[in-house]
Amino acid sequence: MNALLYAQQATHLGWGFYGPLIAMIVLTLLAVPIWVVIGLGASAMLYFTGALPLSLFGESLFDGINSFALIAIPLFILTGDLLVRTGLSVKLLDLAEATVGGAKSGLGCATVLGAGFFACISGSDSADTAAIGRVTLARLIERGYPEPLACALVAAGSCTGILIPPSISYIIIGLILGQSVATLFLAAAVPGIIVLLAILVTTVIINRIHGYESARDKFSWRRWVKALWQARYAVMIPFIILGGIYSGVFTPTEAAAVAVAVIVTVGFAQGTLHLSDLPRIFESSAKVNGVILPIIAMSLPLAQTFSTLSIPQTFVSAMTGLSSNPSVVMLLMIAILIIAGCIMETTPNIVILSPLLLPLAEKIGMNDIHFCILMITALGVGFITPPFGLNLFVVSSLQRTPVLSVAWRAVPYVIGMLGAVLLIAFVPQLSLWAF
Repeated sequence: MNALLYAQQATHLGWGFYGPLIAMIVLTLLAVPIWVVIGLGASAMLYFTGALPLSLFGESLFDGINSFALIAIPLFILTGDLLVRTGLSVKLLDLAEATVGGAKSGLGCATVLGAGFFACISGSDSADTAAIGRVTLARLIERGYPEPLACALVAAGSCTGILIPPSISYIIIGLILGQSVATLFLAAAVPGIIVLLAILVTTVIINRIHGYESARDKFSWRRWVKALWQARYAVMIPFIILGGIYSGVFTPTEAAAVAVAVIVTVGFAQGTLHLSDLPRIFESSAKVNGVILPIIAMSLPLAQTFSTLSIPQTFVSAMTGLSSNPSVVMLLMIAILIIAGCIMETTPNIVILSPLLLPLAEKIGMNDIHFCILMITALGVGFITPPFGLNLFVVSSLQRTPVLSVAWRAVPYVIGMLGAVLLIAFVPQLSLWAF
């Protein structure tokens, strides 16, 4: 019955829907900017299907990004840039190395742990990768790691940028699905740590097999306390952000603004930041923000078109027509998210796929919060998976190492992250621990 209904709905859609959809796929493969692809596809669907008046396209576009919550995105991007410029990111890495550097695989684990620390502040994968990579790649190679593996390790550790709160991706999915960003930040804490542990364990196993780090320093409480004191301002910022949000003192957007103000104050006080630095920092942050916001703006009319054409209902009918077993449907959903993460950036995936997949998740009894956490975690695997693999390209450009060689070395990390994704999918209490 479900299969028959799906066939009838698919026939009803016609080429007014499928033509623009095929054109979007072709344009994406031709490397046309994704915001252009989405905008052209949305306007073409509106025109040929008549689902909504084409005059509503501009209204939907601007109304969608006229949101107070979205102000947090440029502010968290700016936070990451300021961390790098003031040198606080280096102090976070020094603290991570002082914490786990005494263990075998110490520098590798410190790199991953440092990426996790940085993720607690910046909320961005690309910023995380660039900041960590500039500091640790040369150290890892000097310690005995092959260059492609060192790049893969940094790329994998930086995947926590969108998984550990505060995260830009949770802000976006909260806006699209009408979920509280503060609630998502709280729910994501344990899953984010699980992914971080999966990457740490993978690093230890690789090192134990190949023995890349032969020398190591003994753990020293004196060194650790000194590193903690030097990194005190950087460590303080996540507590200000998350503590302020959960205590109700300020919203996530206001928390991002407070984080910027604190880092700027510390930078000026320590002499690591000057007024002459600000225009360059603002320009860098604006460029990144200029990539994310147009994608969100163009994706919203497309999502509205899908909703008007009953695409989510059609999709649910198709998936449940393949199997009524919730576990099988869950695996299909994970496969869709991982494949999508491999070929497209996280932001358009969230805006386009979350309204499609949420009804399917609800159909098999998933909690909305659990679905949001699973979606972001599964999409995070795409950051180290070709052909998109944003983190792979960032570290490749930093070290001038071929992307494919880095991708091959990242395979064990992909497997480790997939294990974490499955654990989060089938143990919902990990995401709902605070509710």
